[in-house]
Amino acid sequence: MTGAGGESFIGAVKPLVDAMGGEILAPDEAGPDDVVLSWEGAEVVAVRLPQLADSLDHILAALERKKGKPLADLDRKAKQEVVRMLEVRGAFSVRHGVETVAGALGVSRFTVYNYLNRDKEG
Repeated sequence: MTGAGGESFIGAVKPLVDAMGGEILAPDEAGPDDVVLSWEGAEVVAVRLPQLADSLDHILAALERKKGKPLADLDRKAKQEVVRMLEVRGAFSVRHGVETVAGALGVSRFTVYNYLNRDKEG
């Protein structure tokens, strides 16, 4: 995409873009909703941010990798921890967020709401 300085910059931002579920593009491929990043006065890279629903799927997949097994296979305490982490990250502000999380955890929507309410009561 650019010279050595630009490659270092891209290498530095790539983990962040990957964690968000974004996509790195050449600046000339950027669309109107993409974010073009400059370094030392030159456009170096464009970042295409994911749609919110895609972000939730990406976050769930990352949590699954971090835990080393499917989220549905976690014990109750670990599932409660996952729900707390997802709440902090705004997962339940996404349309159908509770349903998506419930499906990933292998529990009912009611159980997810119980996990959320349990934290507020404690």
